[in-house]
Amino acid sequence: LFTLSPVKMAPKEQKSKEAKALAAANSSKGKRKKWSKGKNKEKVNNLVLFDKATYDKLLAEVPKYKVITASVLSDRLRINGSLARAAIGELAAKGLIKPVVKHAAFLLYTRATSA
Repeated sequence: LFTLSPVKMAPKEQKSKEAKALAAANSSKGKRKKWSKGKNKEKVNNLVLFDKATYDKLLAEVPKYKVITASVLSDRLRINGSLARAAIGELAAKGLIKPVVKHAAFLLYTRATSA
């Protein structure tokens, strides 16, 4: 019925060494996945010591805040956390603010009402 005759294929042409190296460099295996650097949080430059303007703002505005925590002071006055904790302690000692929650890790204060 069908007769299979062997098919003669053209001989494969040989590439030079330079051509092989160029083909390897241009192949998809040569390009590796570039990893992203991740999301970088921008660095805040908070004060470590009070300057005159920030200290005056602390004494004038903070006793009027409804919620006073180290985080709130750090965010609004641009001071670091340890300075904020010290400031809260000082305002409490002066009687300008009163404690709501006094815990080792979390200090929550509010304005001292005159009533």
